[in-house]
Amino acid sequence: MSETRHIVCPHCHTTNRVQAADLGKAADCGKCHQPLFAGQPVALDAASFERHIGRNEVPVLVDFWAPWCGPCRMMAPAFEQAAAQLEPKVRLAKVNTEEEQALAARFNIRSIPTLALFVGGREVARQPGAMTSPAQIAAWVQQHLR
Repeated sequence: MSETRHIVCPHCHTTNRVQAADLGKAADCGKCHQPLFAGQPVALDAASFERHIGRNEVPVLVDFWAPWCGPCRMMAPAFEQAAAQLEPKVRLAKVNTEEEQALAARFNIRSIPTLALFVGGREVARQPGAMTSPAQIAAWVQQHLR
């Protein structure tokens, strides 16, 4: 019997069951038929955040950011490129702290950008400050997933 994983769709936020062996094979959502991994971060609001953190059976790396933040804008291209490198083993997501202030307060986000890595619904690592290269972001994630 092969192992299945729950993967939340970045488009419609439906939870899908995917064979672990098929994660890298361009799996599509059973509801909206969009790719489950598009190689780019998914923007999350409070409701979709709960679903992605609580239901995904792959780690989720969240960038807490704000549109007025210079370092956040500087890191954004590297974060997008890291998504292409890390998916489908890791889902990358962004939370706009201006729009989701309660979420930022709940996770005690004191500086932005802040990266937080979630595994099994729990935060396992946090990195305040901008990382400027996709390789640096990927290495930081892989270091905390060992």
